[in-house]
Amino acid sequence: MYEREKSHIKLLDFAGKYKPLTILGCILSGISATLTIIPFICIWQVVREIFAVMPNISEAKNLAFYGWMALLFSIASILIYFGALMCTHKAAFRVARNMRSQMLHHIVKLPLGYFDAEGSGKLRRIIDESSGQTEAFLAHQLPDLAGAFVTPIAMLVLLLTFNWRLGLISIFPMAIGFLFMSKMAGSSMKDKMREYQNSLEDMNNEAVEYVRGIPIVKTFQQSIFSFKTFHDSIMRYKKWVVEYTISFRMPMACFTTSINAVFAFLIPAGILLIASVVNYQAFLLDFIFYILFTPFCTVMLTRILFSSENSMIAKDAVNRVASILNEKPLAEPQNPVIPKDASISFEHVSFSYAGAKSPAIDDVSFSIPLGATVALVGPSGGGKTTVASLIPRFWDVDSGKVSIGGVDVKNIATSDLMNYVSFVFQDTHLFKTSLLENIRSSKPSASKEEVMKAAKAAQCEEIFAKMPNGIDTVVGTKGVYLSGGEAQRISLARAILKDAPIVLLDEATAFADPENEHQIYIAFEKLTRGKTVLMIAHRLSTIKNADCIMVLKNGKIVEQGVHDELIAKGDLYAKMWKDYQSSIAWKVAKEVVYNG
Repeated sequence: MYEREKSHIKLLDFAGKYKPLTILGCILSGISATLTIIPFICIWQVVREIFAVMPNISEAKNLAFYGWMALLFSIASILIYFGALMCTHKAAFRVARNMRSQMLHHIVKLPLGYFDAEGSGKLRRIIDESSGQTEAFLAHQLPDLAGAFVTPIAMLVLLLTFNWRLGLISIFPMAIGFLFMSKMAGSSMKDKMREYQNSLEDMNNEAVEYVRGIPIVKTFQQSIFSFKTFHDSIMRYKKWVVEYTISFRMPMACFTTSINAVFAFLIPAGILLIASVVNYQAFLLDFIFYILFTPFCTVMLTRILFSSENSMIAKDAVNRVASILNEKPLAEPQNPVIPKDASISFEHVSFSYAGAKSPAIDDVSFSIPLGATVALVGPSGGGKTTVASLIPRFWDVDSGKVSIGGVDVKNIATSDLMNYVSFVFQDTHLFKTSLLENIRSSKPSASKEEVMKAAKAAQCEEIFAKMPNGIDTVVGTKGVYLSGGEAQRISLARAILKDAPIVLLDEATAFADPENEHQIYIAFEKLTRGKTVLMIAHRLSTIKNADCIMVLKNGKIVEQGVHDELIAKGDLYAKMWKDYQSSIAWKVAKEVVYNG
């Protein structure tokens, strides 16, 4: 969805005034990496001093000096590197904080439909883990990367300074290893890194959705089938990891072999070259230096490889952050208008979801007068939920106009629009806080008395009575959980407390048992009294008394009228009613047989 390599968002854009600290940290890391080479030179000087006076080692005068110099530069390198990490860590923490803050501030401006399309698992992973990956990269890998790229320059100078022939022999296997490294760290690796993050994102999203759906899964005894989607995402991840590992097995083996094969070249070459040199003692000293120094070069190449990999992870994380920040929020009107009332109208409205081959709704027109109740029915996928979602601007229409009180919803300020609409959906989400605060979330300024009044109207008193701390009981702790029907009544209490003039009901009794369903209907009457109501329902008995029933099929209104008129027509609604009555009769017969 979000191939955004040209996102124009850079990691350090989030650093603010701490950006210089990152740059300073990289400079210090480069200095530290350079200083780590000096102890090798000091050790070589010690060996040279010993060779010069052998066998009278006691005559060597500068051994202590070079030893202390090696220790001094080692300590200096460590201290400077520590300072580099202090700088980069402070900047990294600020970058991660700013990144999360900007994403959270941005997503609240996005249309509500965006969250259904993306999935909470995916968004959580981007906001939490992607920013965490950038934090780790800036704090640790970036200074290491700076040092890893500075050190080879000094390394090449030293390798070619002492003995250019031994230097070239040492460089040769490293160059071969570098070619294999470039193959692993090139554009193909960047694509594979993106695929890896995508597969993790998909698996994480499916895991969250699976866990959220466990109550419904257990209710309908569909555990095997419900696990299939999550299982498939795990299998896709496994397939990708296996293919990735196999594809990089040979290049990685060749890289490791090459960079560790310096001795395989250096020792035979040294044996051959020493026979032709005039000063074998000086040559032997140089040879010892290369024996000591080349393992350090091998470590540097390995650090470059892993630093490059971490760099690609960080770039991919920034692109994922950009996928959120580049999403366009709802356009706020320049001159917002207040609706004159709570009537609703659709005028030739069409809307398609991204990537869909056909429109979800196509040229739909209807009106709901102030205080009327309109029901939407029809086959699954007919566009009922989409129609309801366009009223509060979960999405913006592709063409046509949705109006409240004669005002296009695009010309109503988002805060005003949200105040005009209450939602009661089949999927009810309760926060991990008290029942009181769960209800008050629709109107934070409400007093406890107002909350209790709304709760009473929603038939919630029975729920409070069996809770250990009544309305102050915290949901989700110490085994305190509500059934689907009870959660729905809490949701209704929210809507009643909000007291918005428009009420949208989407399969609000889908998972309620008969007892809860009866209580919900009583609450419905109080919630919808004097309100403009748009109701979606599969249980046709709940909408018999609606002022108008509209039948949607394939995104179009194929029938509309009151219940008796539609039954008399004998078309799709009449067939749906007949099927519904048959299902009720079958259910009753089954219960009679079971009870008998």
